Amino acid sequence: MPDRDPGLQPERTRLAWRRTTLTCAAVVVLGGRALLRSGAPVPVVVSLAALTGLVWIVFLAVADRRVRSLATGRPPDLPHGPAWVLVGCTVALAAVGAAVGGAVAAL
Repeated sequence: MPDRDPGLQPERTRLAWRRTTLTCAAVVVLGGRALLRSGAPVPVVVSLAALTGLVWIVFLAVADRRVRSLATGRPPDLPHGPAWVLVGCTVALAAVGAAVGGAVAAL
């Protein structure tokens, strides 16, 4: 049986990963902006900014690895490990967003 013709599906998936990564970057930037304007204590701002930056870098690394795997005709399924890392990054960004929202609302 010959290899299947993937058509444009890998390209669409690659573009979806790029959009998701860009959205994650926008969330990090907007969260940082809100955090800086919140008037929170400097140690809180620095620690949340470091955590958010670390989460974004991990998300970017996993997404980039997945985009590179799409260069083949038929990429492998996303393994459970990287999938759980992406879930953890999403939950961490949501938690930081809730913390920033709480800090802004408290002022």
